Amino acid sequence: MDSKEQQMRTELAGLEQKLQDPAIYSDKSYPKLAKRRSELERVVGLFDTRQNLVKAKQDAEDIIRGDDDELAELAKAELDEIDQRTIENETALQEALTPKDPNNERDVIFEIRAAAGGDESSLFAGELYRMYARWAETHDFKTELLSESPNEVGGFKEIVFAMRGIDAYKHMKFEAGVHRVQRVPVTESQGRIHTSTVTVAVLPEAEESDIEINPNDLRIDVYRSGGHGGQSVNTTDSAVRITHLPTGIVVAIQNERSQLQNKETAMTILRSRLAQLQMEQHAERISELKGPNEQAAWGNQIRSYVLHPYKQVKDLRSRYESSDPDGVLDGNLEPFINAYLDHTLGE
Repeated sequence: MDSKEQQMRTELAGLEQKLQDPAIYSDKSYPKLAKRRSELERVVGLFDTRQNLVKAKQDAEDIIRGDDDELAELAKAELDEIDQRTIENETALQEALTPKDPNNERDVIFEIRAAAGGDESSLFAGELYRMYARWAETHDFKTELLSESPNEVGGFKEIVFAMRGIDAYKHMKFEAGVHRVQRVPVTESQGRIHTSTVTVAVLPEAEESDIEINPNDLRIDVYRSGGHGGQSVNTTDSAVRITHLPTGIVVAIQNERSQLQNKETAMTILRSRLAQLQMEQHAERISELKGPNEQAAWGNQIRSYVLHPYKQVKDLRSRYESSDPDGVLDGNLEPFINAYLDHTLGE
């Protein structure tokens, strides 16, 4: 830990010198540098406290070994307090030095896609979208619909939206995976139980500076929108489809009336997908982000929602269960989020 302390003190000194230059305030890197300085100041402060506690303990032990019994009794009482503060300081230092997911504070992009189950899967995709929107609403997070592909039964083949708020990715990243529902669908006339799946991708929203995209790697097509949006949507070529040629990832947006707005939204989603690929460095992630297949539909299941013949929602990782699926689908996700966070800390 001593080498880590020296490394952080050196980094802090260098940052403080750099931030003394008035020109840094107009640099786009200033917010990140200022934030990093604040983080380093906190950790270095904990190291300073540790040094002070070590000296205080030595002083108290010297007094205890002395000839003054009255002062020795006071020093013993102080020593107990010093030991307790030392434990608290070590815990805080360990937590501060534990590597954190650098994306935790980012906003997120959700991509919810119907997988196995046809119309029932698309209906459940819409219910999951509402579930996350309700959770966001009750936790002061904002959602923004980016793209939707509705079908004839009132569900969604795909729906993409952003969620923005403090530590959005930290809260929502564990929702990524396959969600499985078992129930009698509203589209089922014979009363038979169906099992369907929906895939959920949760991407940290990438900034333009995070990943460089070569314009020559893109094919951009514009076409006439066929979705909602008002009278002008169907009369102008406002919809945008961007294909990233090296990976085959396709992003199509037609929600806005402006072609420029649709292009900017599509580029944001594309950057986030590419950043995720780069971060995970798994070639198979490419096909997963391009769209679900049978393997994606039945593998990597994270949660099951049983609504018939009994009611239960179960997280297949933390093993947390709820007998109130209606409440869960209405946005009561906090117990599942906390249970999985506890599960990961225990691993």
